[in-house]
Amino acid sequence: MLNLNGFEIILASISPRRKTFLESLNIPFSIKTFSVDETFPPQLQGEEITQHIVQKKNAPFTELIQDRQIVITADTIVWCENRYLGKPKNIEAAREMLSFLSGKSHKVITSVGFLTSQNFEIITETSKVYFKKLTDQEIDYYIEEYSPLDKAGAYGIQEWIGAIGITKIEGSYTNVVGLPLAQVKEKIAILIKV
Repeated sequence: MLNLNGFEIILASISPRRKTFLESLNIPFSIKTFSVDETFPPQLQGEEITQHIVQKKNAPFTELIQDRQIVITADTIVWCENRYLGKPKNIEAAREMLSFLSGKSHKVITSVGFLTSQNFEIITETSKVYFKKLTDQEIDYYIEEYSPLDKAGAYGIQEWIGAIGITKIEGSYTNVVGLPLAQVKEKIAILIKV
């Protein structure tokens, strides 16, 4: 357990997975979010996208941040064959994304922003995920039984499709779920020593 040294942690995310991960560190935190436009310039690639969106999510807090507060913002995308895959807009888009990822490797990129009254830093973690060739029946079953619409790339590695479809991961597992927890804990530990 981290001694927060009088710091207050604010998680700027409504993601239940990020909330659960942060809870697993056994540190107190609150949740505060603002509605943010997550669009980005089309020329951005890979981690440039997640870093851009994290900066946008951070912006509303810059006027509100107080001493001994740390605001954590995050964004996760799937990047495959130079193509951005965010959260699917509907079932058809989810099916198309999963068919596209089937039989290929892709990157899951998460950027995490840390705002204090002194400065703002971003860390970015990339994991490589390998999918077997998925059948249409497997894709349809997953879409019908689970909730792919709130997940980048239309899948959750922690769900059924991860168990039957993912053959290998290189990098952080928690990053693929949405928050590279070991790296986040390390960064918090550095910031509270200031």
